[in-house]
Amino acid sequence: MPDSTTSVSTQDRFPSAQDTRHSAQTTLHSTIHSLLPHVQGKKVLFITTKNIDYIRNSQELKLLQEQGADLSVIGDRGRTYLTRLLRVYGRLLFSSLKGFDTIFVGFAPQLIFPFIGGKLEKAFVIQDFFISLYDTFCLDRKRFRPNSLLGRLLHKLDTYTLQKGDLILTDTKAHGDYFHQEFGADAKKLLTLYLEADTRIYYPRQSSRPDYLKDRYVVLYFGSVLPLQGVEIILGAVDLLKDRADLAFVLIGPMSNSTLPQGENIHYLNWLPQEELAVMISYADLCLAGHFHGSIEKARRTIPGKAYIYEAMKKPMVLGDSPANHELFTADQNHYFVPMGDAQALADAIMHCKQEATEQPRAKLSKQTL
Repeated sequence: MPDSTTSVSTQDRFPSAQDTRHSAQTTLHSTIHSLLPHVQGKKVLFITTKNIDYIRNSQELKLLQEQGADLSVIGDRGRTYLTRLLRVYGRLLFSSLKGFDTIFVGFAPQLIFPFIGGKLEKAFVIQDFFISLYDTFCLDRKRFRPNSLLGRLLHKLDTYTLQKGDLILTDTKAHGDYFHQEFGADAKKLLTLYLEADTRIYYPRQSSRPDYLKDRYVVLYFGSVLPLQGVEIILGAVDLLKDRADLAFVLIGPMSNSTLPQGENIHYLNWLPQEELAVMISYADLCLAGHFHGSIEKARRTIPGKAYIYEAMKKPMVLGDSPANHELFTADQNHYFVPMGDAQALADAIMHCKQEATEQPRAKLSKQTL
């Protein structure tokens, strides 16, 4: 069983939970304070190539509306990214940007600025630099070599885009630091806006479990199986615990692979609608957030989107021990940290959490009987 000072805790190196929550609130208030003069009572155009109901778009549109912006939107709900992109380009081609006080470019500004750079005129420009194309395709997914022609082109595109923003939003402070160091982004323009879960869907609830999960400690993971998530680490931990009859693993996502660990306590599910996903999460005793990949640096700079969902549903979770995760979370009874890239440490953490969950009701019962 792991020692709480090794694989599942880092309290000596990071602030308390109260300090972390206070820091996150301070960051949010600072970001809103910086945005307010360019949003409140201003005519704002929001541009995005991602589907309008994408969680980041929804978050930013809500923020703009709450701050009193006179808001117009150029976006699309097409089923494919190419369809949305072409429709957005079409609207931009035949739209005048004159008369807008502020242009807010959401996901992904690298695909927008080359086409509207000459039309920005005197508008104040806010952009959400949510991902670096160079980092994503060269270092994370390894589609191109960093020094290849396409790799250098993506690096220049990221650099060019960051020069276009008067204010630049990032999802973590760690990402902001990276954009400053790698692409020369002006540190004074960088603001952090953490993701938020949609609390209309993801909220704490009690649900009656299906029979195959009853009387077991349920561990859940969902994800799109991107490299930085470290799914191989999760599967390695599951394989180590596949014979534990007191556990049940629920793994949701496109994990169609003949080498997946198999066991009576392992259950694979395909993608679910968000409402059904929320119900499945409600069954869980413990959720796996990540990121767990040990060598992709982006995994250390990103807070997994699923961590915000688990937090909204008040579920205990296991996170990778990364600087980004510690911007919002600290080691306590609901947040456990493990070294990234270590399946054994993750398996140990799962058993540690199960043991703690088992001992807590016993301790309460013992106090009641005294």
